[in-house]
Amino acid sequence: MLRSWSFLRLWTGATASGLATWALPFILGLAALERSITAVELGVVLAARTAGFLVAVPVAGVLADRHSRRRVVLWAGLVSAVASPVIALGLGRSVLLMAAAAAVVGAGQGACRPAFQALTAEVVADEQRQPANAALTISVRVTTLVAPGLTALLAVAVDTPALVVATGVLWLAAALVPPSGARQAPTGPTAGTRFSADFLDGIREARRHPWFLAGLGALTAVIATGYSATGVVLPLVSRDRYGTEAVLAAALTAYTVGALVGALVVARWKPRAQGWAALAGLACYGFAPLSLLLPVPAAVIVAAYVVAGLGIELFNVPWFTATQREVDPRALARVSSLDFLLSYGLAPVGLALIAPAIDHFGPGPVLAACAAVCFAAPALAALVPSARGFRVVR
Repeated sequence: MLRSWSFLRLWTGATASGLATWALPFILGLAALERSITAVELGVVLAARTAGFLVAVPVAGVLADRHSRRRVVLWAGLVSAVASPVIALGLGRSVLLMAAAAAVVGAGQGACRPAFQALTAEVVADEQRQPANAALTISVRVTTLVAPGLTALLAVAVDTPALVVATGVLWLAAALVPPSGARQAPTGPTAGTRFSADFLDGIREARRHPWFLAGLGALTAVIATGYSATGVVLPLVSRDRYGTEAVLAAALTAYTVGALVGALVVARWKPRAQGWAALAGLACYGFAPLSLLLPVPAAVIVAAYVVAGLGIELFNVPWFTATQREVDPRALARVSSLDFLLSYGLAPVGLALIAPAIDHFGPGPVLAACAAVCFAAPALAALVPSARGFRVVR
């Protein structure tokens, strides 16, 4: 099944959307280094993109359950493809134009996420979904590992606006390449019902799965604390404790390599208590803030980031697979949108709060608290009976 033409098209479209999503902040960062935009303008544009993402995710969840998931992917990709060159047009001219276009791109990105999740369940048979989800996440990790150097090389020959336009081409591929799913007619809510009622139906479906609520709570806690703390503190530790930026680069690379290895492992590994194993993997992120807290050799920090990356994919792949298996197909996009809305949506909140907390309490207490949350939240989620296998036994 994973060698089928349909899955190859799905994988290619999802990879193109992931690459476009990753590339824009990096390219705009290059523009800031070139002084085409200021650091403040960069922050405004990226914040606008995040806002567009958060607004679009719940809307897209409802639309992808009302209509064809393939159609939602198509329009989301086309919207982002059209808006991307507008960002390039605004570079060095109008931050307002850039921010507005970035919000539209973010909306397209947000609309793609739940629709792709639901489309995967339509294209891939149940027994093949875990390796399929692993293959999809491997493409993201390889992109993260290879793309920075490739983009930097391209920047030598191509100017920054052209690179931004290139992300629009990637969005065009994400719109046009994916296949149609098995569902030919809407089986979810009809267009005549109210959006709020449809979204609340999705929440009710999520509540039918206690393992989902527990896992989502643990994931959100880890991202809002551990991920945010390490994002702020790692550059400071690299500079102040070790006197070099090499530790920062090595730790981030180690995280990606660990995640890549984790995805390769979980493509075939199906433990009996899969939910518990996944939550244990999620808890491994606690080693990242713990390593920054302690006066350890730089190699220990790098190793901790390998373990954190490995663990996060041991969680992600079974998590996505279980959601696609257990949730009512008619509500899958809405439940997936709830997942992305909380886990990714609260990450900026965590980043905004971590820096003031460090200024007030110091990095030590903040890192200790974040590490404790990363270990405790998955452990508490594992206490929910249905969390053992990520399924409700009826």
